Amino acid sequence: MRHALYLLALGVCANALITASASAQAPEVTLTRLDCGTPNPPTEVNQRFTDINAYPGVKLTLVYSCYLVKHGNDYMVWDTGQPTTAGPVAPKVPLPELLGKLELKPDQIKYVGISHYHGDHIGQVAALPQSTLLIGKGDWDVLLDAKAAKTAGTDNANFTHWVSGGGKVEPVRLDQDVFGDGTVVMLNTPGHTPGHHVLLVKLKEMGNVILSGDMAHFRENYDLEGVPSFNTDRSQTIASIERVKQLAKNLNATVIIQHDARDVGKLPAFPAAAK
Repeated sequence: MRHALYLLALGVCANALITASASAQAPEVTLTRLDCGTPNPPTEVNQRFTDINAYPGVKLTLVYSCYLVKHGNDYMVWDTGQPTTAGPVAPKVPLPELLGKLELKPDQIKYVGISHYHGDHIGQVAALPQSTLLIGKGDWDVLLDAKAAKTAGTDNANFTHWVSGGGKVEPVRLDQDVFGDGTVVMLNTPGHTPGHHVLLVKLKEMGNVILSGDMAHFRENYDLEGVPSFNTDRSQTIASIERVKQLAKNLNATVIIQHDARDVGKLPAFPAAAK
């Protein structure tokens, strides 16, 4: 009996040590929002962002964001915003300079994750040539074909470095656990584009955060499951929004609609990071 109790005690101690060790080794994960475009004046959203006349008279300011995820000693940029040539909506400070304010260089960014191929999310991707490109397989297939890209309303010239084989790319078919520990996950949410993804980031203090890409463009779009006329698949869009709603409920996650100026304050102001 004593021997059994002794072995049990050893097992409990061992498990405690393993748990403590795993906790001590868990990487710090933080999330920082960067301005990657100049907000436009309030714009009527009914015509472009719904096919059922859902928002008559509604005017909203749309913003353009990039996000920096720190995972231990590794970094990921999510979306790269407007290009510096975008005129009135161009970023006031280019992405490399924003990274510099955080004492980072572009070649320190391990991954650049792209929610989808539209110009206001890929505008500065070429500034991160050393990064592994993570993009939905459906979108990557479009970018590989210049004619298809033009038809889709995107410019694959931003991805010349990766399309030509000069950079590493991982086309994401479904969901992808970016760092292999469940803290940063690209979630498959097609509909806006064929390979659209959103990003789930699990933070120790703030909790779970979901970055929307363009699954929805503003809160009303998300709440009412509005479908812009230019989305590639209506039913997939609605299914993707429903998936994220259920996931957000189950994970008690904060959903950040990337284009909605009202959601900017959900994260600390640059250069501070959510933890």
